[in-house]
Amino acid sequence: MKYRVLGKTGFRVSEISLGTWQLGGRWGEKFNFDTAREILNEAVDHGVNFIDTADVYNDGQSEEAIGKFLKTARERIYVTTKAGRRLNPHTTEGYNKENIIKFIDDSLKNMDLEAIDLIQLHCPTTEVYYRPEVFDIMDELVKKGKILNYGVSVEKVEEALKAIEYPNMATVQIIYNMFRHKPAEKFFDRAKSKNVGIIARVPLASGMLTGKFYRDTVFSKKDHRYFNREGQAFDKGETFSGVPYEAGLQAVEELKKIFPEEKLARYALRWILMNDNVSCVIPGASRVSQIEENIKASNFPPLTDDQMKGVEEIYQRYIKKYVHDSW
Repeated sequence: MKYRVLGKTGFRVSEISLGTWQLGGRWGEKFNFDTAREILNEAVDHGVNFIDTADVYNDGQSEEAIGKFLKTARERIYVTTKAGRRLNPHTTEGYNKENIIKFIDDSLKNMDLEAIDLIQLHCPTTEVYYRPEVFDIMDELVKKGKILNYGVSVEKVEEALKAIEYPNMATVQIIYNMFRHKPAEKFFDRAKSKNVGIIARVPLASGMLTGKFYRDTVFSKKDHRYFNREGQAFDKGETFSGVPYEAGLQAVEELKKIFPEEKLARYALRWILMNDNVSCVIPGASRVSQIEENIKASNFPPLTDDQMKGVEEIYQRYIKKYVHDSW
């Protein structure tokens, strides 16, 4: 495993880290603490030292599982969680001092921690980024010792650019993958100039970039890949990176002409790591074997110039028109 510095946090984190949206079960399935423990153990055994979670993942059960795991870990494991999506309705006004403190206190309780390494506002409305008082609250929580650092998870590049205007913004989590090139074009250099760490999420486009989905693939009705394709529940960009299912399949078939089908996921992760501005990538896992496959990307050979050019051409031809101007 290779390690990179996570912006202002100063943490040296595994470039392949762990996202826990589906920890302990696939999307829509019942949470399983035994499975969660196995996945966490496997990840750490392979050098992962940074875990991303959120208070809404499995109703706080992902946080709880991580908290239990931390008590048994011998290594220093950095944990980041996210707050804000428990708001119902999810409004700009909901990002106030009372709610933010409550969310963070609940996460501290779920994980049985005295302080959180990194807290991220969880894809707040665009208007939140234009309210300095929200980030004053975060500064105050750092001073009180409840959190060590703060960042944001964003939907849009516009939001990312606004977020890093705040001097103590340590990280930005953003969708960046073979189907989402805009962050590298519009944001990464600015972030680097301000020493802001970049966490690349949705690296496999909800599994599309594994190459294992087909036109007749059936998803559970409780799986966001079934019920959120048009943004019915949350931002459309979180599901298949906002790419229509059929268009995504077509692009993947073209990618399979460049990369071996059985290793496409590994190449997709390595493509992200080709950009030195990325601090880490956080693929999820619902079973141990997925951890083993994801980890291999850290020591995978760099992509060739021809391969990088091929990915760019496929993006321009099949994907850009669906995503570039929306996020």
